[in-house]
Amino acid sequence: MKPENKNFFERVYEVAKLIPYGRVTSYGAIAKYLGAARSARMVGWAMNSSGKHEDVHAHRVVNKKGLLTGKHHFQGTNLMQQLLESEGIEVIDNQIQNLEKHFWDPATELS
Repeated sequence: MKPENKNFFERVYEVAKLIPYGRVTSYGAIAKYLGAARSARMVGWAMNSSGKHEDVHAHRVVNKKGLLTGKHHFQGTNLMQQLLESEGIEVIDNQIQNLEKHFWDPATELS
């Protein structure tokens, strides 16, 4: 499918698939990369709807402060945290520790 024919959610999923193991990004960083800097909430909606796409790494997308704001969309009480911790990311009180170390900015990494 040509990029101009893809809807916003599909474009979000393409970026989320590229987030490397052991790294995270934010809703806002994806929105900014897609040229929709003020659409972080729409990225969140896309992540909430990503369950049918097994290759979309929704657990690696957090808010700008590293909070696991999407965790209630995962099965089980702490699945999002468990997935991140299995990749070597420390989470305390639903917040990623050393966010700067783990942060992956698509605008920098994919340019």
